Amino acid sequence: MKATIRNFLQLESAGGIVLIAASALAILVANTPLVAYYDLFIQTPVEVRVGALQIAKPLLLWVNDGLMAIFFFLVGLELKREFLEGELSRPANILLPGIGAVGGVIVPVAIYVLFNMGDPVALQGWAIPAATDIAFALGILMLLGDRVPLSLKVFLVSLAIFDDLGAIVIIAIFYSSDLSSTALLIAGGCLLMLAVMSWRGVSSVTPFIFIGVVLWIAVLKSGVHATLAGVALAAFIPMRDANEPGRSPLLELEHDLHQVVAFGVLPLFAFVNAGVSFSGMSFADLLHPVSLGIAAGLFVGKQLGIFLFCFIAIKLGLAKLPEGAGWGAVYGISILCGVGFTMSLFVGGLAFEHSAIPIEIVFDERLGILVGSLVSAVVGYFVLSRSLPRNG
Repeated sequence: MKATIRNFLQLESAGGIVLIAASALAILVANTPLVAYYDLFIQTPVEVRVGALQIAKPLLLWVNDGLMAIFFFLVGLELKREFLEGELSRPANILLPGIGAVGGVIVPVAIYVLFNMGDPVALQGWAIPAATDIAFALGILMLLGDRVPLSLKVFLVSLAIFDDLGAIVIIAIFYSSDLSSTALLIAGGCLLMLAVMSWRGVSSVTPFIFIGVVLWIAVLKSGVHATLAGVALAAFIPMRDANEPGRSPLLELEHDLHQVVAFGVLPLFAFVNAGVSFSGMSFADLLHPVSLGIAAGLFVGKQLGIFLFCFIAIKLGLAKLPEGAGWGAVYGISILCGVGFTMSLFVGGLAFEHSAIPIEIVFDERLGILVGSLVSAVVGYFVLSRSLPRNG
């Protein structure tokens, strides 16, 4: 188990470095004469048509609705594995990160709402500061090397898993609209077929993926956000092969997808979404209630919510500190969870994509995401570097 976790963490940290590079490149391009080509690239129309079935979107939305479905599929696989056979299969390992994750959603949301009370358009973004970017957070944590105990890494991963679970619930409930009953019926039929295949012990992933593609199209057309199809599909991928007990289709698929997502899907998502232009921007833009609410929610809300809820849980005897870690390390992890970046960008896109007002004219939520995530990363690293024991 420890070897599996180490491999996972090493991959995620490397992916975090690629994410940083992709994001920096997007910001650089967006603030040079190359911005015209950047805009042309992300707005490139892409169309797939089979008979009467047509899916026509700019490249930006193919990434956000299509490729990110692969990311959420991987998240779903990780969730299933962790709850069935991983660290979260033991109740003692669930309580502390689970309770901390609840605080890490409630407090940032409350801070954002406090800053934007009375503005119905701005309030659409209430869920933006509730997200954590696991790749970025782990990448920063891994800079501290073997000073970080394994239990603290598992704590961060578990927190992020619960955070992703919360994001999935939020997307399903609050960011779905204009539902199509026909498409929902087709999606329901796909889920029924997946359930029957799982019950019959089908171990080949090919039929699951085929039906998963049909499910994605149906969910896309239904008004429910298409990325949820990835999570739903993951729930039916068999953990064990009935004919070969030593083989795990889920683990094989998870292993195959890790590099695709870490080095392909997420960096591309970051590149097409992080291109914030600072042309004509002033300090007042950072003080806009949306930007300020997101930045404060990520930096102040995350650390306050996670640490406070964990502190109360431990003092009440419901949980205990991660082995080999003190309060300072837990506080540092709480700050590090304020790195929302890709997940916050994703939720921000969902929050304002159907607004009747051209949001970019009023504010750019990406500014608050970048500032809140950057400050959380720097301060979180500093606190952890002071809290963890030094080698030698």
